[in-house]
Amino acid sequence: MAIESILDAARAGMQYERLRLDASSRNIAAANVPVAAGHGATRLSVGAPGLNGAAGGFAAAVSEQPTGLREVNDPAHPMADKDGMVHYPATDMVGEMTTLMTASRGYEANVRSFNLLRGMMLRALEIGAK
Repeated sequence: MAIESILDAARAGMQYERLRLDASSRNIAAANVPVAAGHGATRLSVGAPGLNGAAGGFAAAVSEQPTGLREVNDPAHPMADKDGMVHYPATDMVGEMTTLMTASRGYEANVRSFNLLRGMMLRALEIGAK
């Protein structure tokens, strides 16, 4: 396996984990934003990375998935319906926090492997220059 392809794999891993971090943090941020009556709630999800033949690299798709609604009784809220219920996205906070933790650890692992390989390459150049 060529060194460039190992570096590319680490870069692709960092990009994928960054997408997962962004999507999960946006889902958490939207958890307490009311949904207008008659509209559905969505959550961002990141698909598994695949080989992108045209660019010769890896790509992961971010998509919006429909999600359920949770209702909170708050008649004083400006977005309350006729029954006094306000609708929010039904966000699974435990699942989103788990995604944040695993994506953060995956990102750190990819950074460590990238830096380790880069350090080994620099050390090999120093040895070759002597």
